[in-house]
Amino acid sequence: MLLALIRKELIALTRDMHGLAALFLMPMVFIVLMSLTLKDIYRPPLAELSYAVDMRDTATPAQWLKQLWQRGHGAPQPLGTDWQERLRNGSLKYVIVMEPGLSEELESAALSTEARIRLLTEPGIDANLFNALRAELIGASGELKARLALAVPGTAGPAPDASIQAMVHAERFSTAGPRPTSVQQNVPAWLVFGMFFVVASLSSLFVQERSSGALGRLQSLGVSRGMLLASKALPYLGVNALQAVLMLAAGIWFMPLIGGDALSLAGISWGALLLSLAAVSLAAVSLSLALACMVRSHAQAATIGPMVNVLMAAAGGIMVPKFVMPGFMQRLVEISPMNWGLEALLTVLLRGGGVADTLPQVGRLVAFAALMFVLAVFLFRRRAS
Repeated sequence: MLLALIRKELIALTRDMHGLAALFLMPMVFIVLMSLTLKDIYRPPLAELSYAVDMRDTATPAQWLKQLWQRGHGAPQPLGTDWQERLRNGSLKYVIVMEPGLSEELESAALSTEARIRLLTEPGIDANLFNALRAELIGASGELKARLALAVPGTAGPAPDASIQAMVHAERFSTAGPRPTSVQQNVPAWLVFGMFFVVASLSSLFVQERSSGALGRLQSLGVSRGMLLASKALPYLGVNALQAVLMLAAGIWFMPLIGGDALSLAGISWGALLLSLAAVSLAAVSLSLALACMVRSHAQAATIGPMVNVLMAAAGGIMVPKFVMPGFMQRLVEISPMNWGLEALLTVLLRGGGVADTLPQVGRLVAFAALMFVLAVFLFRRRAS
């Protein structure tokens, strides 16, 4: 009897080859993808980041510090008069400002009590990368200071608040909107991920209605395929809206209660935020409809949809920060719909951007949503015929 029951289960498995293939192929793809994206996680590519130097101190020690930094990070970009705007929108990753008096500070044997170097990074920079840049700049300036101080015969004791770290002040640059916190970096990423995860629920419900004959009966009553798909999309757009409200509320009110930073929406463009969330929701629901029309069984719906979502998150900068990826993976990330949504929300929440600043990402998301909806109609018509 046991052998017969086992044979029955094996037959059931072989009848769903698509779901079975997903169980084996998707984890393999995930392993390959995660291995590639995490290739440089222990070696952050700091040297590849675009930067500029604002030389307000042009004396020799300050020039030496600039040359020391260039050895490991390449030549800086021209500062230009628009450097603040470039830094705010992320096209320039960081700026090192060497304040007047830096050379005298480097030549002094006494420890620093005042910041003479400012590290200004773009608002959306990852916290690990931010800390790595700050630590490296402190190390470079401290090393140069130690070398120069050897020429000074003797000095008075250090002030109580003196330290090497005090010479460098680092901050994320933001001319508009709230100052970035870790919560404001994490909420956009997981908000996008959660909105795309409606694929699991929508696909399962779609397969259930198709297998029960409910969809066929509705079509026999004259309901068009486009109308049927739209009737499924609209409720899930509402679900996504509720997700967004709850996750933003958790960042604003719940995180401070458990000791975390609070999400601040002060000064942001509400029109840009709503437009970005709407575009992400359209893309997520349209993709879910296309996958729902593609799968044939409950097993496929429960397996393929969530796995595709996880793979997109891994390759879209959601689960793995973009900065730790090798160069070719960073370029690949830029074609991911999840990354478009993430960049749109980061532009609003971290960079203080408005509607015009989010239009490139929003336009891609809307075009992707339209393409997926057309594909869903085509697949629905093909399966129904």
